[in-house]
Amino acid sequence: MNNIKTGRPRLLVIGCGDVGMRLLPLVRDRFRVFALTSRPERRAELRAAGAIPVVADLDRPGTLKRLKGLARYIVHLAPPQADGMLDRRTRNVTAILPEGAVVVYISTTGVYGDCMGARIDETRPPAPHNARAWRRVDAERTLRQAVLARHGRLAILRAPGIYARERLPLERLEEGTPALAPADDVYTNHIHADDLARIAALALFRGLPGRVYNAVDDTEMKMGEYFDAVADAFGLARPPRLSRAELAAQSTPLRLSFMSESRRIGNGRLRTELGVRLRYRTVQAALAAFREDGCRPDDGRDPS
Repeated sequence: MNNIKTGRPRLLVIGCGDVGMRLLPLVRDRFRVFALTSRPERRAELRAAGAIPVVADLDRPGTLKRLKGLARYIVHLAPPQADGMLDRRTRNVTAILPEGAVVVYISTTGVYGDCMGARIDETRPPAPHNARAWRRVDAERTLRQAVLARHGRLAILRAPGIYARERLPLERLEEGTPALAPADDVYTNHIHADDLARIAALALFRGLPGRVYNAVDDTEMKMGEYFDAVADAFGLARPPRLSRAELAAQSTPLRLSFMSESRRIGNGRLRTELGVRLRYRTVQAALAAFREDGCRPDDGRDPS
């Protein structure tokens, strides 16, 4: 690209989906940004966003060889593959890390497992309850070892349910999908996609070596309350409430797994170490902003 200065440090964004696209405007003036994609048809989109597209596939290690040592700075946003207990994709990523690599990895708060509604922080040891979360634990451990061996710096951001104007459970609400009854409901945690992108950008410079950060906002609410709040904000009916046994009979195992873990996660390190000032401190504040904008989201993706 003609507007890229070769003197800038190089940054590789792995997994340039929604959050990655939100990250690009925050980093393209400070870095020469490369964005990895497995879809050649996305090259024009990535160029327009200020990145140099690199077509490669994390599931095909041979396609990654030319990326070895390409960039000292890396933001790893790609999720693991959908099977197994190990994150094979992240293991493939470690082969391209240069000496002195600075890596920001977006993990998940699911690694904590079910905390039975307790308030926790980053000192809580991982206790994953499903293979999906175990793959994330494996990714964290694999990156720690690889980055340490290269005398680099790793910051791990554990993110909860990611939402945005375009990432609200509107379709679910319109379909009348039930939520848990209050007596069985679980605490859930949230972060706006824009705030997560900003946290990742700050972690490139301010993240302490090997440090874990809970990338969560200040919201404290149960899952059913979240669905109620979204419904109220957009003039939809609140979801019916069912007991856990009743809901188990009609929910998918994946959806039910999100309703089986309850935790209230603190974000003190974001403020004290990364100096993060959240744009949307709570889901309620974000929904109020969406209402003021007068725009109804048109994408019903469920952040849970």
